[in-house]
Amino acid sequence: MGCLFGGYLSRHNEVWLIEIDEERAEAVNRDGVRIREADKEETFYPKAVTRANGLGEMDLVIVFVKAMFSEAALKANRGLIGPDTYVMTLQNGAGHEQNLLKVADRAHVIIGTTKHNSSLIGPGYINHGGGGVSSIGLPDGGSGVLAPIAENFTCCGFDTIVSDCVKKTIWKKLFVNVSASVVTGILQTSLDFIGGSSHAWALTEQLAREAVRVANTDHMGFDEEEIVKEVRDLVDHAHNGYTSIYADLRDGVPTEVDTISGAVLSEAKRLGVPAPAHSFVVELVHALEDRTNGCETDVSGR
Repeated sequence: MGCLFGGYLSRHNEVWLIEIDEERAEAVNRDGVRIREADKEETFYPKAVTRANGLGEMDLVIVFVKAMFSEAALKANRGLIGPDTYVMTLQNGAGHEQNLLKVADRAHVIIGTTKHNSSLIGPGYINHGGGGVSSIGLPDGGSGVLAPIAENFTCCGFDTIVSDCVKKTIWKKLFVNVSASVVTGILQTSLDFIGGSSHAWALTEQLAREAVRVANTDHMGFDEEEIVKEVRDLVDHAHNGYTSIYADLRDGVPTEVDTISGAVLSEAKRLGVPAPAHSFVVELVHALEDRTNGCETDVSGR
């Protein structure tokens, strides 16, 4: 996602990609960022570095690392962020502003969500899987000041709107991730499997309904039946789609479950409402991570 946004935003901006892998940074500087679309391929030329030293303070810093690495990434690149720098997250899940607020004040922290997705083909070479509207806003409202950023993004190819209700937009996307997506990860199946299995759908529906009830306790005002129908429509028309949590568990790498399903659980605890299905799912995903990472315990007595 960093390459996707960095590539397109370089159309009208000076963009730096902070990359931890020197080989990948060299590939971007040598060959550009190649983005494969459904009907064409484009190459863009942002600059890539492995260290932010000497770059100075930026107008905008966008965080696209996995959630568990956000705090470390922001700390390592603290020199990019000055008193007038906006720091933005378009990461999956919710609650990311807590990390951003460690390096910027509330008036300069932008939270949001995007319908764009991408996957890595090779160093600096990505597939743009799909798009749609991106929504951004400030945590406390007054988001109209972000209009120039939204206009810039739109000019570069990302249709972007500013909203004082961006938290509700984030939650609406979260409902799919904390229900259908996490079930595909646990079962190691595609999304369309859920539509064809009454048992998988029962689990998915339970998670979706529980998440809506948590959100509505915080006065979000979602229609529970409408959300369940949207999740059902997604799995019925998924056409063999696979999720990122499916891939993470398949590949034995850490997932973002703590900022996805865990975000529902955190809000449930804050609001004092039960969320037993999400509590079970978070522990189960971490158990699956432990299994693939070799954290097994011999209880045979030998």
